[in-house]
Amino acid sequence: MKRAKTNETSTALDRSPASSPPIPLLGPQRSLAARLVDQCRHSRVFRSRRFGRQAVKDAVTWLLRSPLRLASAVGRGLLAALRAWRRWVRVQDYRDAIEQAEKLAEKFVEIRALTLYRWRVTGITAVAATFLLLMAHVIAAPLAMWGAVGASLIALAVAGRRKEGATGRTPALGGPRTLAWTMDPQVLVDAFRDAKLIGRDESLRLVERATHTGGGWSITVDLPATRKAADVIKHRDALASALAVDEVQLVAERVRGRGGHAGRVFLWVADVDPYSGPPFSSPLVRAESWDAWRPVPFGRDARRRKVDLPLVWTSLLVGAIPRQGKTMAVRLAAAGFILDAFARLYVFDGKGGKDWRAAEAVAHRFVCGDDQADAEAVRDGLVELVAEVQSRYARMAELDDETCPESKITPQLSRDPAQRMPITAVIFDEVQVFLDNPTKVAIGERGTTLGEYIADMLAYLARKGPAAGIIVVLATQRPDSQTIPSRLRSVLGTRFALRVMDWRDSNIVLGDQMNTRGYDASTLLPSHKGVGILRPDGETDAGADAVALTVRTFYLTNAEWRAICVRGRLLREIAGTLSGYAAGEDTTRAVDSADVAGALSAGPVSWSAERLPEPLGAVVEFLGEELRPGGRRFVPTAELTDALDVEPSVFARQMGELGCRPTRHYVPEGDGVRRVRGYLTAEIRDAVARVRSGEISSTGDDADGAA
Repeated sequence: MKRAKTNETSTALDRSPASSPPIPLLGPQRSLAARLVDQCRHSRVFRSRRFGRQAVKDAVTWLLRSPLRLASAVGRGLLAALRAWRRWVRVQDYRDAIEQAEKLAEKFVEIRALTLYRWRVTGITAVAATFLLLMAHVIAAPLAMWGAVGASLIALAVAGRRKEGATGRTPALGGPRTLAWTMDPQVLVDAFRDAKLIGRDESLRLVERATHTGGGWSITVDLPATRKAADVIKHRDALASALAVDEVQLVAERVRGRGGHAGRVFLWVADVDPYSGPPFSSPLVRAESWDAWRPVPFGRDARRRKVDLPLVWTSLLVGAIPRQGKTMAVRLAAAGFILDAFARLYVFDGKGGKDWRAAEAVAHRFVCGDDQADAEAVRDGLVELVAEVQSRYARMAELDDETCPESKITPQLSRDPAQRMPITAVIFDEVQVFLDNPTKVAIGERGTTLGEYIADMLAYLARKGPAAGIIVVLATQRPDSQTIPSRLRSVLGTRFALRVMDWRDSNIVLGDQMNTRGYDASTLLPSHKGVGILRPDGETDAGADAVALTVRTFYLTNAEWRAICVRGRLLREIAGTLSGYAAGEDTTRAVDSADVAGALSAGPVSWSAERLPEPLGAVVEFLGEELRPGGRRFVPTAELTDALDVEPSVFARQMGELGCRPTRHYVPEGDGVRRVRGYLTAEIRDAVARVRSGEISSTGDDADGAA
């Protein structure tokens, strides 16, 4: 339904603006008392206890501030009166006219005489007024005196009331800007105009009046026709500046669902920094057990609302620079699985140290370190998981529709020991350690590196594992396109970005162009440890339609983390589900990587140009054997466009649609090096693999929108 264009003095107090007559609340010409009277006449305000309580608070606030407002109005009125008298006694209007006519010398005597006359009139008037006041005091007692003083104060207050555009009432320099929605909603309208979110001739329509909830002020407004809430979210920093608050204190959300539309926006402004103060302890510290099928308590948003993180049916990527709370975020996700006796954990820690040592007590597979033996143990564990996914799908295909209704794992299947399909969490901390391993390996009929092979298996698990009960959780302090290849990033549904260095790294974690939508993890403050932007793949307490939200994660001390792991081991011992590394079993298994190579999206790939979309086919044909792993690592754009005889801008656009983004790289030139734009051959191989697997059609259209 098309929204009617609103004027500067229209508002509504419920979610259906057409259901009640508008209240002139936001108009600049109405006094606060008149607005309060209008609100009181509208009984709809008091049908909600919350709004009724807020209206009482507003009235009390207005009464308490009245003496100060009266004193300031009287002062402004007195100043305005003195200025007016000074202009009158100096014959300012006559003087200005003569100066403009350049006849001041000729009229100087007349001006002086008129000035002296007006001074005498002023003196006579002052003496007469004083005499009359004394006579009234003698005759009518002090009542007349106080009545005259009161009338004078009222007259001065009326003369000194704030009236937009009146001479002498607009200060040359603006004073401190304050957020005073309950006293003057025009402040909010002016802020939107200053931030260029609405035009000078446009205004807002109040949907729900301002209320103080959760340590801040909240309000819901409708934007003028054709204005979008997405633009408010995108330019949140500008609006925060106009409201004179820090951007971390401002929350802007589009109102969706039945009571919302594209032009309705919810605003919440915290009284203080919502991410300051001591961290919140995780509710899992007090939980005796947990169901892995339930969302894991993850943290709280700026409004102190609890944010739960769904993990079943998805995978998680956590990215941040060091010492920003990355390991803590992964621990919170792992804690939910640890406290479920029927869940199985694969823990691979590329950092080493003590962060994950306590998980040895519950892990089915456990690797801690970054040497070659650790990388090979990770490879063996992933090969085992890929084979397990294939086995689970084969077994689910043989089950009846009642036991397995949708070819997906169910809570009953995951807890049935006979089916051997427990929910399995594959947790990587510092995954870049394993993905960057350059050791050459042979997979089937092709050669590759151990890091690329691990990336291929993780991409397979993230793509096909969730429906079989395999959840991949990755954490990295190097969220760049070379470390986390696009074929892996594109299938990780849930993203959490703590502070990173720039918007490019933020987009790699959260998704392309998320910074243009108002979500940039590089703008987070260094002092906000554990604060990040969550892009969930599922419903959270903030709503199923929330694109992303800023979350401060819960906190687990090392002692609490160890206690959770000990509790998880005890639960498994009671249920009889302790297995693998934690049970002391030999986890060294003889695996043949060729057995699972055919299942991987980056399995044996023919580097022929047959059935590849253009210009990818031409690039593959030009590079030939140089495209294979171990060949060229980088090829300049100029070399490709010259060899293929194509327009550079068209070539860049077509390659971008296939998931290949140009980057800058140093190449040898003479006795030195030169930095040029070009393409990584790993990205080109990824595109070829995605075409072969069907993720990109032969026409170049990305089947799942990942490109």
